[in-house]
Amino acid sequence: MSMTRKRKKQLKRLKGDANALWAAQQELLDQANSVARDASRQLSAYSRDEIAPRLARAYEDRLQPVVHRVDAATYDARQVAKHNFDKKVLPAMGGALGTVMALGDAARDGRVKAAFGKVAAPEPKKKSGAGRAIALTAGFVAAAGVAYAVWQTFRADDELWVADDDDSLPSN
Repeated sequence: MSMTRKRKKQLKRLKGDANALWAAQQELLDQANSVARDASRQLSAYSRDEIAPRLARAYEDRLQPVVHRVDAATYDARQVAKHNFDKKVLPAMGGALGTVMALGDAARDGRVKAAFGKVAAPEPKKKSGAGRAIALTAGFVAAAGVAYAVWQTFRADDELWVADDDDSLPSN
């Protein structure tokens, strides 16, 4: 099939219009890209000059004081716990350990053994003797000392807790 001249002329004009439209679209896209680049630069400058300082001021005015209060409360609680451990737990544990060691030394002393030998009637040796009783007593004393020290350390102290100030919290 052959085309008529009129049809060929229409196709040629249509092809020219399509090429012109394509060129116009490419030019429009280039202009849109240029505007988008300029807008990006302006937004970046605005963010750097206006938004970042506002955010920094808001952080310094509202969030930083709260963070410092929490840090100070944590530091105070840590100091109280350290003080209680140093002043109550360690001496109690040292006293209990000293008692156990003193009882062990006393049990090994010849004079104590001789005194127990005079008091107790000579019986056949049993597995439970004075040494075992002394050791059990020392163990109970040591356990009680440690339990008391732990209880003293972890009991609720009014000075340990820091009350929140509702008035100083930032409001919306």
